[in-house]
Amino acid sequence: MTQDKDILSAYHTIEKEIEALNVMKSELDSSLVKALDLLQKTTGRVVVTGMGKSGHIARKIAATLASTGTPSFFVHPAEASHGDLGMLTDKDTVLAISNGGESKELSDILIYCKRFGIPLIAMTKNPESTLGKAGDILLKLPDCGEACPLGLAPTSSTTATLVLGDILAIALLERKGFSKNDYKQRHPGGKLGAILQKVSDLMHKGDEMPILPENADLRQITIVMSSKMLGCVGIVDKDGNLTGMITDGDLRRAMLNCESQDLFEKKATDIMTVNPKVTQPDVLVAEVVNMMNSKSITQLFVLEDKKPVGVIHLHDCLRAGFTISEKNNNNLDKVA
Repeated sequence: MTQDKDILSAYHTIEKEIEALNVMKSELDSSLVKALDLLQKTTGRVVVTGMGKSGHIARKIAATLASTGTPSFFVHPAEASHGDLGMLTDKDTVLAISNGGESKELSDILIYCKRFGIPLIAMTKNPESTLGKAGDILLKLPDCGEACPLGLAPTSSTTATLVLGDILAIALLERKGFSKNDYKQRHPGGKLGAILQKVSDLMHKGDEMPILPENADLRQITIVMSSKMLGCVGIVDKDGNLTGMITDGDLRRAMLNCESQDLFEKKATDIMTVNPKVTQPDVLVAEVVNMMNSKSITQLFVLEDKKPVGVIHLHDCLRAGFTISEKNNNNLDKVA
């Protein structure tokens, strides 16, 4: 059956590409460490280049390096020969990619690197090729054939190239101690940026915070809660520390459980929830949404040294695109 044949073809492709990765794994040596040392001490940019399918992979490698803390960009070899060589400086390092190592379009870049003393890392399966010999450091790709039954279409080789690029990016990320916050700075938009948003990015602060002292009366509480429109009021002591919180639910319960003539004699300390759930500015919004959902609450005060610096409301998180999983939010995600 055609379906069976297609599945067998898929198995073959996967197995051939895994074989290439296993060969590359077995051949890793000190050249990788030397390449990482060079890339880490590069004070300019890592310039990645390649032609054809290697060029497509080179673009992705450059993008991954740039997004994980290693400034990098792609230069097309043909464009380099028509002026883009001017993008290279003696502070840069060039990573040139060619599976066979004989892409003639790379020749001008190789010559330029030698002429101006720009370090060159060669990524190829053939150490004896033009590129292999030109490189100051050789990162060898596996030479074990393609998954393509014709042995022509770059398949296993491009997969290995992509993985080797990822190896460089991740090792450099780890060497530099690249953090989630660093990653967020480079991904302010889209799903990744949203997932890494912190409470401080969404919280209400300053005059937007509904704050009253412990001796505030019902009239003050009602006015502040209504004007700030966050459904709560934070109660602070004389030192400005948060000691309690009153929600609109607390107000309703107080009205139901108290005689009308006594209600207006109540102070904040008589109504408030003592030691309410709180959070901190650097906590991820995703974690806060999970906590609010699991505790069935809709707002949290944000504290620094026991003092309120903001309020975050569940509705702010939902407007920012966060959704709540039906299973206790374990799969919190951002609406695409």
